[in-house]
Amino acid sequence: MTEARLFALQRLSAMVLGPLVLVHLGVILYATRTGLTADALLERTTSSVLWPVFYGLFVVMAAIHAPIGLRNVLREWTPLPDRLVDWAMAAFALILLVMGLRAVWAVTGGVS
Repeated sequence: MTEARLFALQRLSAMVLGPLVLVHLGVILYATRTGLTADALLERTTSSVLWPVFYGLFVVMAAIHAPIGLRNVLREWTPLPDRLVDWAMAAFALILLVMGLRAVWAVTGGVS
């Protein structure tokens, strides 16, 4: 993928992640201030179609955004070959995606 496409992809993922992070932090504040238990939170996440979609999108965007940024840091600040960095970040993106979607599946009713 070209540098220009990676640049655009990271900026687009950031534009999507911004509001998602704000909602996520709002949910955390709401849950902690109202004293919701883990059971109550899981009950809410398993009874709604919105939460798997919301957090699934969050995971996909994070799995795109983070490896591109880390790739840039590694290419600028380490002597590692560019090809190695690219492959390592592709693997990192896949790991983030799989683990993140697995977590979404677990907290939205995929695992009892």
